[in-house]
Amino acid sequence: MIEPVYSAAPDRYEGKMKYRRCGKSGILLPEISLGLWHNFGDVDTLSNSRKKLHFAFDNGITHIDLANNYGPSYGSAEETFGHIMKTSFAPYRDELFISTKAGHDMWPGPYGEWGSRKYLLASLNQSLKRMNLEYVDIFYSHRYDPETPLEETLQALVDIVRMGKALYVGISKYPADKARFAYEYLKSEKVPCLLYQGRCNIINREPEEEGILDEAYNTGVGFIAFSPLAQGLLTDRYLNGIPEDSRVARGGFLKKEALTSEMLAKISELNSIALERGQTLAEMSLAWLLKDNKVTSVIVGASSVEQLSDNIKALNNTSFDEAELKRIDEIIKG
Repeated sequence: MIEPVYSAAPDRYEGKMKYRRCGKSGILLPEISLGLWHNFGDVDTLSNSRKKLHFAFDNGITHIDLANNYGPSYGSAEETFGHIMKTSFAPYRDELFISTKAGHDMWPGPYGEWGSRKYLLASLNQSLKRMNLEYVDIFYSHRYDPETPLEETLQALVDIVRMGKALYVGISKYPADKARFAYEYLKSEKVPCLLYQGRCNIINREPEEEGILDEAYNTGVGFIAFSPLAQGLLTDRYLNGIPEDSRVARGGFLKKEALTSEMLAKISELNSIALERGQTLAEMSLAWLLKDNKVTSVIVGASSVEQLSDNIKALNNTSFDEAELKRIDEIIKG
């Protein structure tokens, strides 16, 4: 069967998605962004990946988040996206905001990870080829490198913009003091940091506790949260045991050890609050992040169109009263 030519939904911007300004910039990002960390690699079917990306764009999700080693295997998520970019999204390139990153392990040898100029430039060149793109909208330093001078990493980001390989740059998972240095350096080079990407959810509040969220906001840098559902913990998926097709059962990044009796009790209590709000636990968890105007967007993964559709429903109610917030905090703090 020949796949029909994709035509984007004509009503994709008519109230399906909400958008927030990214720091002090001209960029608006959808409140829900689609991340291709899992479920888009060469172990997944192209047809399912295509369906999810089409559905996302048809519902106003303009931001697609990638990295060089997303898959598995490394690079395969970018290859999948590149195929769909060429066959479906080429007419819509200017409506899309596409990111990639480099910093983690990608290829063997001393130049295949961390923050050297050589690695960042080589990785981005490879990513652009895989994705069938001339440039990305934002390129991130995926993690802070304690061995490479930070000036080298940041100057590489500056030069990547000046070369026209990226329109904006960002940093991911940097410690607070290194993030502050990065903001100042990039601003001095007239290539301001657009986004800080950090792990943040109801359970893990480090960006808030360490001042990273406030620092970004006060500096005019957007904040985009990844792992908003704590790798699936903040869903109803594990309330009645471990499903055979779950990430825990498959031995992924979410380990069985994380599902302690104490954690399961907290998840159950959070689920009760969600049900009272007329939401699933996943919807409430996304809404909890989006209640804060310092958060520009949240990155969700999706194994199916149905899962992505459910996540988008979180936008129907992102308001919490003081009693709800207090109950949530008491549950998490024990």
